[in-house]
Amino acid sequence: MAATDNCLTANDWICGEYLRTRSQELLDATLQHIGITAVSVLLGLLIAFPLALIARHRRGAAGPILGLTTVLYTVPSLAMFALLTPVFGVSPAVVITGLVLYALTILVRNVLAGLQAVPAEVREAARGMGYGPARLLFEVELPLALPAVVAGLRIATVSTVAMTTIGSVVGYGGLGNLIASGMEGYFKAEVLTASVLCVLLALVADVLLMGLQRLLTPWTRTGKKRTRAGAARRAVRTVRAGAE
Repeated sequence: MAATDNCLTANDWICGEYLRTRSQELLDATLQHIGITAVSVLLGLLIAFPLALIARHRRGAAGPILGLTTVLYTVPSLAMFALLTPVFGVSPAVVITGLVLYALTILVRNVLAGLQAVPAEVREAARGMGYGPARLLFEVELPLALPAVVAGLRIATVSTVAMTTIGSVVGYGGLGNLIASGMEGYFKAEVLTASVLCVLLALVADVLLMGLQRLLTPWTRTGKKRTRAGAARRAVRTVRAGAE
């Protein structure tokens, strides 16, 4: 029998036979991992955006909002899932809710930082040209805040990919389920393969989001010597041209 066929019996770390015989199991775990991560990050962003707006417009609310999200991040994941299980039962909602709460710490701060960094002269020019609050936010402020927002999204996504594995305690951890079962049975190939796939998912997600950031914020690309001030000046010109 070939050496590659004996790797399961020998319990090798690298085993092609494991990949061949467990491919469907690996695929299912990977898809579950991607699904939980994507839903958690998107929900986190949807919640973080209005929280950041409230923190920016109401100075008294900024401290409590940032403080609360920071406190939530310090809660151990096992304790978080234990607290959420009586509410949601043993379901993916437990894992997703916990991951959303953890992601808020990063996302709220980055969205708020991006909005606060928009130059005052840009806002003044837009208001002078008749831009209302909603149009000012979505057509002027958000485009300039995108570098900070996407940077936070990248960090939150990579962090969520890693933390999704903790969901294995309730049976919904994606690749974490394989890591947990592999460690329990000291199945080396299962532990290593699932761990490597988890790292690859994080790297792929980060590269995709980095590409999205470069696409949406061309003024930040290296070699074009464009600064934030230059982007602000172009925004002012865009606002004025739109008003004309």
